[in-house]
Amino acid sequence: MSLDARSPGAEALMQSWRAAWPRALDAWSRYTRLHDARLCRSSLEAAREGLSGSFAMIRLLDQTVVIDLEAVAAHGLHDHAVEILAHEIGHHVLAPANATDHLRMLARMRRALPTIEAQAPMLANLYTDLLINDRLQRQSGLRMADIYLALERGRQGRAGQAPASAVWTLYMRMYEHLWKLDRGCLAGRAITDAIDTDAWLGARLIRSYANDWMTGAPRFATLVLPYLLDDASALDALSMLHDTGTAAAGCTPGAVHQIDPDELDPVPHPVHDPRVTGEDAAAPAPGPGHPAQPVGQAREPFEYGEILKAAGIALDDHEIAVRYYRERALPHLVPLRAKATARELEPQPAGVEPWELGQPLEDIDWLHSLALSPRPVPGLTTVRRQFEHDASRERQPVPVDLDIYVDSSGSMPNPQQRVSYLALAGAIIALSALRAGAAVQATLWSGKRQVLGTKGFVNHGDDILRVLTGFFGGATCFPIHRLRDTYREGLVLRRPVHILMISDDGITTMFGQDERGNSGWDVAARALRIGAAGGTMALNLREDWASAGNPSRGSPTRDLLRARDEQGWDIHAVADMAQLITFARAFSRRHYGRPAPQAAAEHGKRS
Repeated sequence: MSLDARSPGAEALMQSWRAAWPRALDAWSRYTRLHDARLCRSSLEAAREGLSGSFAMIRLLDQTVVIDLEAVAAHGLHDHAVEILAHEIGHHVLAPANATDHLRMLARMRRALPTIEAQAPMLANLYTDLLINDRLQRQSGLRMADIYLALERGRQGRAGQAPASAVWTLYMRMYEHLWKLDRGCLAGRAITDAIDTDAWLGARLIRSYANDWMTGAPRFATLVLPYLLDDASALDALSMLHDTGTAAAGCTPGAVHQIDPDELDPVPHPVHDPRVTGEDAAAPAPGPGHPAQPVGQAREPFEYGEILKAAGIALDDHEIAVRYYRERALPHLVPLRAKATARELEPQPAGVEPWELGQPLEDIDWLHSLALSPRPVPGLTTVRRQFEHDASRERQPVPVDLDIYVDSSGSMPNPQQRVSYLALAGAIIALSALRAGAAVQATLWSGKRQVLGTKGFVNHGDDILRVLTGFFGGATCFPIHRLRDTYREGLVLRRPVHILMISDDGITTMFGQDERGNSGWDVAARALRIGAAGGTMALNLREDWASAGNPSRGSPTRDLLRARDEQGWDIHAVADMAQLITFARAFSRRHYGRPAPQAAAEHGKRS
């Protein structure tokens, strides 16, 4: 059936699908509440909603169902409004239901699809379709099988259509087993004994894991894996069913960087799964809406990014890294400080004044009036007490601002590919500083002219994280000019600033000469003096770096000892980069988790 978007038939189709929406909601529950589906008369209109390649889609961001009525008519599905709408609603209420669980499922399926991880989004779609359709066909009495009959008739009717793939045959045979349909009525005549056996296992898996679909997802992928390895393009022909391809677009799922405790467990093939074969009555595991508590293991940024992209979240590698390090830093940040609130103090006595006739009698202060005259004369010797009312605001501690310099030379990992504990520590400290009300200047550095920094001291976390998650991978040459220009002579800062360096022994290049011939030692000393809140270095060094014999002249150790002893730099050695997290937590709590350092108070007095 063809459809002209401007024809009376198009309007009639629109009205019939609108009328079907309440019945589709009732197929799940009379209490199901979603706003009306977005029904598009033409494929062009649907494309503006983000729908292409299929006749339906969901958006988890705004819990929307989008339908392309022109594509629906082209596939001969115009009489299945309730079924299709109820199916899309099922993606919102059953699987995947929310962006976080959608990404968790994709992560598990990717692990079960070695070398073809890119097939996970479409396979996850087919898996959740099975769960939804089985429930609607059996419990709600909807005609889900008829949809696939119509699709198969359309496939066979298109000229030059290649025979159905083994994946399609397997998938249709699963529905036949689930609904006890005649062999081949959906799957056709290409059913082999192997396909029939795997389809039976797939149907059993859908029933066995209906209430634990997160655990069942990688098992389903393991079952289909051999078919996909034999025909890598098999899923391409099923794109018209891909209604969750961009489901998570625009979403900000939570804690996806964490690996579920059971995610790395070996995944059995369904033929070896007692819950599928019935060989053992295994107790059901918790449902997907209640994920197990994380144990601290985290994904690499590259894997995290691939999962986001698979869910339709369109970000470049740098934006993904910003989101990754923000997520990882969040559990380590200092608690938010309570805002100061105005409060009225108790009235305070403030002397006396004459009481005059006509004023309230109870205002007379008799003690002071009798002291003036044992025989009070109203209006002459009578007085009343004065009171002062002072609206006071609780004084907030003033945090020190933060000036952070992070090494991005060749010895450091690329934060966008592998976990960089330098970037993570910087994120923890910088975001904690922002929570406390401080401003932050961030600088990423490597070789000469390889410098990336914020535009001065800023209060926006993403601006800082974009700097910290950049990468140069070049030589090692500290940007002395950046330190020099930030703390130029005669500058009066708005607030005191603590200077923080995260690096290794390459930090000693900051004590060389800048392009103007200035001594780095002088620049560092002036920065500490004007900053007025001290300086810290967190360096990848041996813990006994300061006691390793008599360092030679010009060696990094000798320069660091001089920096500590003469200029007062607080040097923290971390033998393992992962220890930077412990350092960052302690640093954040010392400077931003309690009342501000004394330097801040003294600075406030001076100003």
